[in-house]
Amino acid sequence: MTDDRPSSPFLPAVLDALGEGRDAARLIRSSGDEVLPLLPSPLPVGRLAHDAVAAAALEAALLIGTDPAPVALDPQRVATAYTGEKHFLRDGVAPDWWADLSGFHPTADGWLRTHANYPHHRAALVRALRLPAESGRDDARAALRALPSLEAEQRIAEVGGVAAAVRTPDAWSATPQGAAAGAAPILATRRIGDADPRPLPSPGSLAGVRVLDLTRVIAGPVATQTLALLGADVLRIDPPALPEPVDQWLVTSMGKRSALLDLRTDREAFDRLLAQADVVVTGYRPGALDALGLAPGALAERRPGIVVARLSAWGGAGPWSSRRGFDSIVQAASGIAAVTAAADGTPGALPAQALDHSAGYLLAAAVLALLRRRSEVGGAYVAETSLAGIAAALLAAPRPDPAPPGSLAPTLVQRVTPSGRLTYAAPALPGHDDWPSAGQLWGGAAPVWRSADLEAPRS
Repeated sequence: MTDDRPSSPFLPAVLDALGEGRDAARLIRSSGDEVLPLLPSPLPVGRLAHDAVAAAALEAALLIGTDPAPVALDPQRVATAYTGEKHFLRDGVAPDWWADLSGFHPTADGWLRTHANYPHHRAALVRALRLPAESGRDDARAALRALPSLEAEQRIAEVGGVAAAVRTPDAWSATPQGAAAGAAPILATRRIGDADPRPLPSPGSLAGVRVLDLTRVIAGPVATQTLALLGADVLRIDPPALPEPVDQWLVTSMGKRSALLDLRTDREAFDRLLAQADVVVTGYRPGALDALGLAPGALAERRPGIVVARLSAWGGAGPWSSRRGFDSIVQAASGIAAVTAAADGTPGALPAQALDHSAGYLLAAAVLALLRRRSEVGGAYVAETSLAGIAAALLAAPRPDPAPPGSLAPTLVQRVTPSGRLTYAAPALPGHDDWPSAGQLWGGAAPVWRSADLEAPRS
């Protein structure tokens, strides 16, 4: 950044995690202040969004090699990408992203936020509230009004549901999980195994790089579609018994293929994929995948030289480390909903699911940096971030001065795809006007790598 531009509250820590010197920031010729008015909030959401995307764009530039081009982000593209769900259309129709039981609900002593978009989470919620399975929003709200928010939160979590009491930042920091999240870096990378250097199949790009995508919803899929934008062969794996809502898949499926495998029973097929993978990106609760032998260390033993990117809601430490969570839930628990509350005390939210999107771009940046490091010195690596850790960094950053919101002119693409005519956000990374593909069918691909039948496993 130029000397007259305000220093970033996020980028220095991100560069440290990526193993880049602070002088790498000189290549970034845009500022988060340009995005601030397009994502208006009492918190510096625009700066966070800019710095997360800038980190991924910087690593894409460094991947090319010597004398990389400067990185200048288009603030309209960044803001559009962060709010992409709001602009997405399928055959001209906007999806309804929230289920009837999802959202903020008043309790006996405050507020609770629930997430019930998946059928099994909805079933857990009504079970925790001791309601009939067919109960609707009014029934749930009546039950919650009779419960203290912390009791409701605990009840729902105990049966596998997803909810969080709305806390202030100080109240969250005083909890063991809040303290753990506050102590965690916004992004971390470390070496987890030895392996010989492995040059990129196509120097200067991700062409030929194979990415196993074990993620859902927004954060992990944003990371993997960013890797697909840069040329990687990204194969998303989902369990057949846990369908993904169609529009939820489509909005972050750009450039990817989707295959169905049950990792508990289809291990032979998964092992064949892993034997040729360069990267594994995970977004499920850490304990759930560790129990299947997919912890980072175990992956490095089975596939020397692997790069693992791991996302969680609450982080790897603390009593909630294996608890389910989503961006909206972390906003409620961490104090963001309280900071953004309306004048009457109704909890608020960020102008985008910025924890999710930021986690995705940060993980993509880390994968790019670690692939470059692997090509130079060898080794296997893991990168980790969490929604709660990003929330802590956002809350700790200097607040922007109050200013009128800017005018967002969405940078959108229209395309006829196998899933219909889609309208979606253009890529935030500079130099890309559209994605390699869009609208691929969920579960529509075979669980094989492209041209896998013509290639032997690469060492």
